[in-house]
This record gives sequence, C-alpha cells and structure tokens, in this order.
Amino acid sequence: MSLVERYIFRMAGLSFLAALGGLTGVIWITQAMKDFDLLTTKGQSLVIYLFATTLVLPSLVMVIAPVALFAAVLFTLNKLNSDSELIVMSASGLSPARLLRPFAVLTVLVSIMVGSMSLWLMPASFAELRSLLSQVRADFVGRIMREGAFSSLDTGFIFHYRERGPGGALLGIFMQDRRDPNQINTYIAETGLTISTKTENFLVLEKGSVQRQSGSGKDPVLVVFERYAVDLAQFGVDGAGAPLKPRERPTMDLIKPNLDDPYVRANIGQFRAELHDRLVNPLYALVFGAIAFAALAHARTTRQGRGAAIAGAVAAIVAIRGLGFGVAALAAKSEMAVLALYGLPLGTIALALWFGLGDPMGRLREALPKRRPGAAEAAP
Repeated sequence: MSLVERYIFRMAGLSFLAALGGLTGVIWITQAMKDFDLLTTKGQSLVIYLFATTLVLPSLVMVIAPVALFAAVLFTLNKLNSDSELIVMSASGLSPARLLRPFAVLTVLVSIMVGSMSLWLMPASFAELRSLLSQVRADFVGRIMREGAFSSLDTGFIFHYRERGPGGALLGIFMQDRRDPNQINTYIAETGLTISTKTENFLVLEKGSVQRQSGSGKDPVLVVFERYAVDLAQFGVDGAGAPLKPRERPTMDLIKPNLDDPYVRANIGQFRAELHDRLVNPLYALVFGAIAFAALAHARTTRQGRGAAIAGAVAAIVAIRGLGFGVAALAAKSEMAVLALYGLPLGTIALALWFGLGDPMGRLREALPKRRPGAAEAAP
C-alpha cells in the first residue's frame, strides 16, 4: 500500500478497534449482570463468574464486529471529507478503486475474524458454557444447598433433602418439576448422589418413585425405581436438555450430521440452518463495509450534506441484517431458502461496490440537462 493508503488504513483500523472495544464492553457488562446469580444464589467464586461471562464474548464479537467496521469506515470517510482530504486526494488522481483498497484490506481481516468466531470459537464457547453451568448446578446441589431447605434449581423446579449422609450422599430427597403445567413430575428418593464426568453431571437417585401428572383430570402415573439418573444440564437457560443443540456442536458435526441420532433426525432443518448461518456470517462484515464505503466514498464539499447518506446507510444495514435473520429462520424449513441466505449478502455487496466505485448518481446528474443561471423560461 502507498503512504496515503497506509494512512487511511491506520485511521480506519484504530477506529474499528475503538468501536469494537467500546460496544463489546458495554454489551458484555449487560450480559454479565444477568449471570450475577452465580455469585449470589449459586455461591460460586469470582473466577468462575468471570470465566462464565467471558465465554459469551465470541458470540458477541461475531455480531458486533461488522457493526464496529461499519462505524469505523463511516467515521474515517466522514473525517476525510470534513478535513477536505478526500477532495484533495480525488483532485490529485486517487481513484475510487485505490481509495477502496485500505478499507477492503480491513474488511477482509474483520471477515476472517468473524469467520473464526462463527465456525470455531462460538460453538466451542457455547459447549464449554453448557458444561460449566452443569458443573455449577452439581456443586449447588452437592455442596451449597442447605439441609432441610426448599430451593429452586430452575423456575418451577423445587429441590429438598433432609440431611447429608456419609460420603456426601443426600438423604430424604424430594423434587418437583412444574416447569411444564401439562407434565408435572414429583420425585421422592431415599438417597441421592451427584456424579460428574468430563462433559456431563447427573444426580443419581436410589430407591424411590416418580409420580407423573399429565394434564388436569387425568390419574397420575406412579413409577417405582431402584436407580434413576437426572441430567443436571436440563436446568439451564433455554431449558437445555441432554442432547447438544446445533449451536453447541462443532461445525464438522453440522457438515456430517449423525443421522442415526434421533435428535439429529428430528431437527435436521435446524442443523442445516445453523451450518449455513455460520458460513454466511463472515459475508456480513463485507456487506457492512461495502455499504459504508458506498455511502461516503465520493468527495463532497462542505455545502453538500452527508447526513442523508449516513442515514441511508444505517437504514440499509438494518434492513439487510433483518432480512438475513428472517431468511436464516426459513432455511430451517426449506432448502430453497439456503440460496437466498447467500444471495442476499452477495447481491448487496455487488450493488454497494457498483455505487461506491462507479458513482451512478453522479453520472446521472451529469447526464441531466443543466439550466443556465438567469435564463428565461421559454414561452409556451
């Protein structure tokens, strides 16, 4: 890159880092406040709390990075216009294609970063967060919950044990699951013990029964058991159950799903939508960068307002991203929607670059007949 291009790249890059850091910090703090119960009600350490809240950063950065790029490109071009630097560059022969080069390099770097978040870091962080929260619940049940107290593991799920026995066993267990009003389960067991593996945590109940009440007016069903394992992962955000959700699975598991798994077969549309959504996410960094460049790439004098162009660019990215989310939801139901999932960002990039490099509106203004000042209107 030339000296001018390095100057533009440095300005845009610093603006991007500032915007990314500021936006991520604000949203991370908001998210961290939601998980504050890890410190208060769940009795976890500050290290566990910070680790759990940090695991959401890849998903935040993946969404925020294109927005930060958009803001950085707009800020840089607006500053170049305000300081009349862009006019001087244009007059000295700097073409729109050369002006695009430093922004294109930054946009590609951001797109690669978003791609790494989408394809690798985000699913890995979700899987790790699931395992961590499951371990937190196991610790809460096994070590923190007080004897004789009725505590809530999740909204609508009550847990109680009479006392603690030898080896950390829980004696006199009572549990009631009322999260689904149409399916109320009540567990009673003589003893229980939390068992943890590398990826899962269970509460194993021994010598007890479970009473299932399905709907009002129906007789309950009583099942007696000698040993019953309850997966603690089900008491989490969004009601996560034992099977890993599509967003928690590695990308290779989405490319080659295990069709022998009943959960995969029942949710194959969601697996397809998640895979293509991960692949298309990096394209939106290119979309946001191209729209910002198209809005302010051409030099304007101080008399030519830039507010309308900026407002139009903001409206465009909101509309395009909203349509992208809608098409991603349709991809879970229809394979044909996958084409639109890629066509929307690719078409937007092409259109934005056509505007940014070709200035069709400028050519249209030049083609219109110009009226000479003071010329009298022709008589009918």
